[in-house]
Amino acid sequence: MKLDNLEQGFFGIGIQNGKTPENLGVLWRSAQNMGASFIYTIGNRYAKQACDTHKAVGAMPYFHYETFEDFYAHLPKGAMLVGVELTENAEALETFIHPRRCVYLLGAEDHGLSKEAIEKSHFLVKFQSTLSLNVSVAGSIIMYDRSSKSKFST
Repeated sequence: MKLDNLEQGFFGIGIQNGKTPENLGVLWRSAQNMGASFIYTIGNRYAKQACDTHKAVGAMPYFHYETFEDFYAHLPKGAMLVGVELTENAEALETFIHPRRCVYLLGAEDHGLSKEAIEKSHFLVKFQSTLSLNVSVAGSIIMYDRSSKSKFST
């Protein structure tokens, strides 16, 4: 069942310091298919994505922020920041109740989220995984989990 984001809220998804154009392109393609309201990047490692075969960047709002501070200052009003990071204090995705209005933030595979992003996230979530996942796979799992759960927090 596809969720109606106008009824359920909205979500955006993006990457901080994305490592490869392929990861961004695959994530954008998944975001478009899973009902994301917008996509974004933070940092200077962004490049055109050949893997975005559905041309999601042209089909939905795309934002780029030079720094985390700039991104954080421009979070949509009322949106919660959900950091995806394999940390000890992160909540298991399996029991996580997604905020109705939120922005998911993923880190690059080689560095993860910045310390500041981890500290400023309203929620941190992780998977049952001992090793990190490919960022586009992790983002796709987050979006699938959101769409498969019928209960959202406010």
